[in-house]
Amino acid sequence: MTRSTIARAFCLALLLFGLSGCGFIDYYFLPPPEDTAQELWEAGREAMKEKKYTEAQEYFLKLKDRYPFSPYTPDGIVGLGDAYFMDDKFLQAADAYKEFEALHPRHEQIPYVLYQVGVSIFRRLDSIDMPQDGLNESIQYFTVLKDAYPNTQWGKDAPNWIVKCRTRMAQHEIFIADFYWNSSRYGAAWKRYMYVAENFKDLPEIYKYSKERAQVSYLEYQKTLSEKERREAEGTWHKFLKWL
Repeated sequence: MTRSTIARAFCLALLLFGLSGCGFIDYYFLPPPEDTAQELWEAGREAMKEKKYTEAQEYFLKLKDRYPFSPYTPDGIVGLGDAYFMDDKFLQAADAYKEFEALHPRHEQIPYVLYQVGVSIFRRLDSIDMPQDGLNESIQYFTVLKDAYPNTQWGKDAPNWIVKCRTRMAQHEIFIADFYWNSSRYGAAWKRYMYVAENFKDLPEIYKYSKERAQVSYLEYQKTLSEKERREAEGTWHKFLKWL
């Protein structure tokens, strides 16, 4: 073998090594190409179908953050809310749906999104012993849904959720009133039952119960009062009966 042949073989080997080295460097040291918006959207949907809600959240978050102006992103934000909702992360779900509402107020999915915000808030306040003030916001969403989109399936179901929210609110107040009664704090129980009777007349069973309990609590409360206090309490009670 001549020297020129050896030199050519050596140069060819160096070239091949350099090419393979570039591939080696690219593979191990350069970041992999990012998924496209469509790929992230499809991966999120597939994770939802397989009930892998945490994975779905990751895909939809990447879609929202990397491609804010992609045509897949609006549905991705709704998908993110759904993934949180199905994962019982109701606070995060409500926030995701609200973000969608703010960014796309005229989108065709707005009725569904309003519905999901209301339900998410309701589910987040699931324990009757927790303060239920947040349900006022839930009622506001269902009211807008009922008034603005009455012919959608979500709008038709909104009145039922308004009743559910108001029932939960009344039950919370009765829970507190019952606690006062069981603690022999009849004055506090009486006032709480009165509040329910005054503010939840649209719920017949609750109204009847709270009115009857208010009467019984008032009688027990009077036994603990002085004559002067009793006269003042009677005045309040007579005013309450007249108002009812």
